[in-house]
Amino acid sequence: MKKKLKILALFDAIAPTTLDQDLSAELQTPDWKTEAHVLAGLNELGHETHYLALFDDTGLLQQKCEGFQPDIVFNLADQFRNNRAFDQNIVSLLEMKGVPFTGCGSVPMILCKHKGISKKILSYHRIHVPGFVLIPRGQKRGPTRGLKFPLLVKPLKEEASLGIAQASLVHDDAQLAERVKFIHEKFDNDVIAEEYIDGRELYVGLLGTSRLQVFPIRELVFQNVPPDEPKIATYKAKWDEEYRKRWGLINQFAEGLDPLLTSKIMNTCKRIYRLLMLDGYARLDLRLTADGTLYFIEANPNPMLAADEDFAQAAEKAGLAYPQLLQRILNLGLKTSRE
Repeated sequence: MKKKLKILALFDAIAPTTLDQDLSAELQTPDWKTEAHVLAGLNELGHETHYLALFDDTGLLQQKCEGFQPDIVFNLADQFRNNRAFDQNIVSLLEMKGVPFTGCGSVPMILCKHKGISKKILSYHRIHVPGFVLIPRGQKRGPTRGLKFPLLVKPLKEEASLGIAQASLVHDDAQLAERVKFIHEKFDNDVIAEEYIDGRELYVGLLGTSRLQVFPIRELVFQNVPPDEPKIATYKAKWDEEYRKRWGLINQFAEGLDPLLTSKIMNTCKRIYRLLMLDGYARLDLRLTADGTLYFIEANPNPMLAADEDFAQAAEKAGLAYPQLLQRILNLGLKTSRE
């Protein structure tokens, strides 16, 4: 019989919260879909679950842990004080306190959050990455010699395609300077400008720490985008349902991949996962060109875990029903050494 656990589900909030704040209303809204799905899954497994949403007061987490004494924290907090750069600090706090938690530790989160660092590591190990330049705040543009336009201009440390739009694809130095200025001012973020890779947009989920399970490959398909037009996974392409319908954007399992190529992709993903020191679970975003060359785009520690999103859908295809996926994530969190 499976052991019943005391689990603290940790969320983030966009405004100050209290220790025992009732979030029933929020959990009914689309913005809280992942949190609602995870809570329902944990309850289905029979665990005792409390939740806490953090905005800017880590003292609440300390109080909750002292009062509830959870066996493990199910970590769904990906920002602090509305800043996504601080998700790694929440994890660091749990590590210092010796509290077991699910998902990635602080080191892989730091490596993956900085898109330039992750690409430098993988490039050193001869994994294909787009050519890129980093442009810190205060600089108008970076050296583009050796890079091939068009370039895709993105915030360096944002997630979920935030800051990526059709205007992110620039074709000359003037457009680059204009978009860099926009990202610096709008998102208060450094910039990474990388070569646009024309190819299929693939997503690969992995689960594990030492022994890894690679889930079936998912793909964002651009059905109504003309073949000669760039295919960009913009913010709207991921989150705006009307936009997705208009352009025929569908997330589905990748079709027509040669079995040998599929095996190569999965083995490369395992290598990337280990090189970036990922643990728990993660999703890798990749581009596959017409000649079969695979490019790493970015790694997403603790990707969106809603039951109807890519990661959970791929896990289900691999034979892991949603509650069982959550239990595997819990088991990994309990076994992982964080020292």
